[in-house]
Amino acid sequence: MNMVSGKNMNFGGSKKIFEEIVLLGIRFHKVRVWQLIDYIVQAAKFKKKTIIANVNIRAMNFAYELPWYRKFINESDLVFCDGFGVLWGAKCCGHCVRQEHRMTCPDYIEDLVLACERENVSLFLLAGKPGTVDKAIAKFKAIAPNLKVKGHHGYFQKYGPENELIISEINRFQPDILYVGFGMPLQERWILDNFNHINAKVFLPLGACLDYYTDSVCRGPRWLTDRGFEWLTRLLIEPQRLWQRYIFGNPLFFYRLFREWIVRFLKTYLEISKVKT
Repeated sequence: MNMVSGKNMNFGGSKKIFEEIVLLGIRFHKVRVWQLIDYIVQAAKFKKKTIIANVNIRAMNFAYELPWYRKFINESDLVFCDGFGVLWGAKCCGHCVRQEHRMTCPDYIEDLVLACERENVSLFLLAGKPGTVDKAIAKFKAIAPNLKVKGHHGYFQKYGPENELIISEINRFQPDILYVGFGMPLQERWILDNFNHINAKVFLPLGACLDYYTDSVCRGPRWLTDRGFEWLTRLLIEPQRLWQRYIFGNPLFFYRLFREWIVRFLKTYLEISKVKT
């Protein structure tokens, strides 16, 4: 994978600088939604392949436990925050972040689609159950009739002949942006495994965005999702599937942050004590 690191991103000589925040050795960028959309669209105009990742608490836990996943996040060209829990964690660690530095795909997907149409950027959707992509494309075409878009559902073998057929379909279309929505960490693993074989410019792993955008899955009321409690709605809807992710995963993330803070505090205290003596 040919990824740039850190804060400076270059497109044809123009430099974009976003502040980088590091929690538990995992980085993301302090970026607003309009900056994210602009970055995606501009990156799609250049030959260099670009990966735009995102972090929420689940991603932070995966990155803490899986070296390959941590490398994927830390070496992606841009990483945006897609979870209030990560934002709260950053605030607890002294970083100056606001609600506008967190964004989730269903909220901005139509703005991205309109920007793609305006800038003549093509889009391939690889996500969801059979039928979900068709619903999403119909909604996109309703607001952006000139959008160049194609797609395929995400329920296929991620290796072997079937996977090769999907890659061939993508390459025939040669999309500027490839949206991959298999859920974490499968979508990131698939991008890593197939990165060099796919003729796309921007790789965008965005999980279940289309499921929520097409109302295939209930997201919850806006007054809850805008206040950081979307996880609670999802837990109530699918408790058997998601209880471990939220009941166990959320406290684990904050415990790890607290433990890191304690270690850092003790290290600083010991260093100061040595200087005084």
